[in-house]
This record gives sequence, C-alpha cells and structure tokens, in this order.
Amino acid sequence: MSKKFWNCLVCLGLLLITAGCSAGESEEQVEVMISAAASLTDALTDMKASFESEHDNITLTFNFGSSGKLVQQIEQGAPSDIFLSASKKDMDTLEEGKLLLEGTRVDFTANELVLITNKDELLTVDSFEDIDPSTIAHFAIGEPEGVPVGRYTKEVLENIGLWDPLQDKMVLGSDVRQVLTHVEMGNADLGVVYSSDAKISDKVKVLAVASAEWHGPIVYPGAVVSETKHPEEAKAFLAYLTSDKGKEILKKYGFK
Repeated sequence: MSKKFWNCLVCLGLLLITAGCSAGESEEQVEVMISAAASLTDALTDMKASFESEHDNITLTFNFGSSGKLVQQIEQGAPSDIFLSASKKDMDTLEEGKLLLEGTRVDFTANELVLITNKDELLTVDSFEDIDPSTIAHFAIGEPEGVPVGRYTKEVLENIGLWDPLQDKMVLGSDVRQVLTHVEMGNADLGVVYSSDAKISDKVKVLAVASAEWHGPIVYPGAVVSETKHPEEAKAFLAYLTSDKGKEILKKYGFK
C-alpha cells in the first residue's frame, strides 16, 4: 500500500480519537439546578463564576423566587438539585415531606430586616416604632403567607403594635426583590427588605434596622433535593457555599 494511503489512515484515526474524546467530555458536563431565595440573586450570580472556574464539568443554573413558591414547585416535581431558603420554616416543609437528601441540610448565612425609603424621599423615621401610618400612603412588604421577608415583617409590626394600623397602606410583593422595586420606583413611601437587598441598590436608603427581638432568627438553610440526579455535584456546591470563599462572597453582598 502507498505511503499516501497510510497517511490518510492515520489522519482518519486521529479524527476518530478526537471526536471520541470530545463526546466523552460532553457527557461529563453536569448542570446543577439551584432553587434559591430571591434575596440571594446577586451573591449567587457572583459565586457562579468563581465556582465554575474551579469545577470545569459543572454548570450552575438558578431559579430565583420566594422560598414559599419554590417549595411548592419542588413539591410538584419541578426539577431542582439544591434548595437555598431564606427561612427555616420553608426548609422544614421539604424535610418533613422527605424531599431532602438526608444529611445535606446546613445553615449557610443570616440576614437583618431593614426599613427603607427612596433615596430622594424626605421622610424622617429613625426606627420602626416611629412609623406614623397617617404620614404615608403606601407601605411595601412581602406577602406574609409565602414570602419569608413578609413573615418576619408581620412579626415585627405585630410586636410593636403597627400591624393593624398599617393594613390599608400595605402593598404586597411576591418576593423581596419586588418589595425593593416598589420603593426604588417610588410606588411605596416605605418598605421592609433584608439588609443585603438594600446594600445592592443605589436607589434606596436605610432608615432603621429591626430589633432581632421582634422577629424569629433570619437564617438561610440549604440542602440537596432528594430527587437530584447529581448528588455529588450538588454537595460540591454546598461545600463551596459554606467555605471561606463562599462566605466572603456572601459577606460582600451584605449577608451575615
């Protein structure tokens, strides 16, 4: 056989090997779907780049929303590998329903509740207790039944005797970012969000911080969902989230 024939045969073999390697690399790629509380949006988007740079075979995809809504989605079978909640209550719901991978639940950060107004608003309020319902038209809070920040807000207002007086002023948000948007756009005179949400906005200012004695602990638990197809990769992200690098990113965005 001619030398030209053998050269062609070798080239063909190399092409097949290359194609095989590419296919193998493609099969190794894993997408990890993370259902996360809306207040984590900026921190997790930042964390995605640093995590993926250290884990070439893993791509993180996020589904952000209120913790209560995310719980309902997972209960109904929506694809999810990890749940990151803004409240213990919502994580408890999945744990009681046997929808978490045993031994993976961990508290990874905490937050504070703050009273905000638009940066151009002239209202002067030094504490939650100083809120005067007669001086405001609209007060933005999270919907208490399904949005953790709304539940914490209700606890605070009930403790200081302002829940009932503010009822006809309330504008309910479907998650904490919607509450923030209401205040940013001037659709509400005041609003209650997490300190981490206020930190990322240049359109609002913080008027007061709620006393921790007025509400339950604002703790963020995370866990691998029991129906995950990628348990090891999901665990790897939780480990990163609770590592020094993960904590540093969370701290940068105002988490405790």
